[in-house]
Amino acid sequence: MPAVPKKIPKRHQNKPRVLHKTKLKKDDTVKVISGRDKGKTGKVLHVDRERATVLVEGVSMVKRHTRPNPQRQIKGGIAERESPISISNVMIVTSGGVATRIGYRTETAGAVTRRVRVARKGGELLDRKG
Repeated sequence: MPAVPKKIPKRHQNKPRVLHKTKLKKDDTVKVISGRDKGKTGKVLHVDRERATVLVEGVSMVKRHTRPNPQRQIKGGIAERESPISISNVMIVTSGGVATRIGYRTETAGAVTRRVRVARKGGELLDRKG
């Protein structure tokens, strides 16, 4: 289950929201390049541009203790779930399994010009067609 954005506390409501630039998108396959889960790969479940973090499937698992709540049909116990990791600690993986940085290239198809993501290693297109 993706992390739900939390309500901003009153003391932070007047601060401007800074959205970090990222080239990663939901459903990208990424590889962890540093940290305790170094070498693992997984699919991006959620990108938080405000905190510059990503939620990757099966990476950075933490245990969450939940109290049972019969009214909401919540069963208690210890549940494992993903915790966010920094965008700087992951690299996108090409279809060949190579971790690479992301570049952009403009492609023209008739009258339509699109900016597509390409792998810096090999120049493979990263955006799905369709």
